[in-house]
Amino acid sequence: MKITLIRSAVLCAAMLPAVSMAAYPDKPITFVVPFAAGSATDQIGRALGAGITEATGTTVVVENRPGASAMIGAQNVARAKNDGYTVLITTNTTHAANEHLYKQLSYDPVKDFEPISLLGKGGQIMVVNPSSSAKTVKEFLDQARAEPSKMTFGSGSSSSRIAGELLKQMADVQILHVPYKSNPLAVTDLLGGQISMMITDAATGLPQVKAGKLRALGVTGTERSPLAPDVPTIAEAGVPGYEMGYWFAAYAPAGTDPEIVKKLNELLGTAMKSKPAQQFYDLTGTVPEASTPEALAAFQKDESAKWGKIIKDAGIQPE
Repeated sequence: MKITLIRSAVLCAAMLPAVSMAAYPDKPITFVVPFAAGSATDQIGRALGAGITEATGTTVVVENRPGASAMIGAQNVARAKNDGYTVLITTNTTHAANEHLYKQLSYDPVKDFEPISLLGKGGQIMVVNPSSSAKTVKEFLDQARAEPSKMTFGSGSSSSRIAGELLKQMADVQILHVPYKSNPLAVTDLLGGQISMMITDAATGLPQVKAGKLRALGVTGTERSPLAPDVPTIAEAGVPGYEMGYWFAAYAPAGTDPEIVKKLNELLGTAMKSKPAQQFYDLTGTVPEASTPEALAAFQKDESAKWGKIIKDAGIQPE
């Protein structure tokens, strides 16, 4: 009788993970976005969260934790409980660029996370205040050469910063970098005339351009954006060979059960096809791209090497 009870207890204990797995998710999921509200990452996080809620009825809470080039948000998830209820919705800033921009990180982009899925890829747009005398990329660069001590560019993400640094390098101009916690904050100062220029994600910059509040000089991709066909690529506008983009991805804390990671991958894949997500992709020109966790890990490794080379070639010293 005693042996039978022991065997029953062991069997029940063995069944517990499967039962909890079958019930997942049975409470709200938190999406931590390491950028400010209104940023492209915030927008895609909210769109995907809405998609998950539509499909499953599960509440998704978006929590913005901007600052320190997205390190605050990444660190928050790295230290979170690995039960599948805290997910980092992020970009190449935290998982490809920061390790080359800073001597010390408060998180390890590989060891502290479980890759879940790619979420999409996008391009950026170079914008200035409408009061600027520069109507083209060439005019802006000529002005920067003529007044190297006056020109500034803002950035609130590593993608935005490196886009500006790459422009400086390839065009051989000097433009002072002004860091911000997030791109929308840099846009606010650009609207107010506190900085000269920025290269920001289309989701943040394009609405301001369409509203007539900012002037677009160029886009960072190899082709013109269908959302702004009249805006030339920076390459065709005076800097041959210029190209820069960004990507979105989802990560869980290290040690998260593989079955939960698989479930999150499925939930996000379904959410990417939802109406809220499709609206985000269509309105921002972001190309939806899902992946397996393994494919994201391999992609991240390649991207880290690529961003490291860009940063090194740009002469940027780790801070």
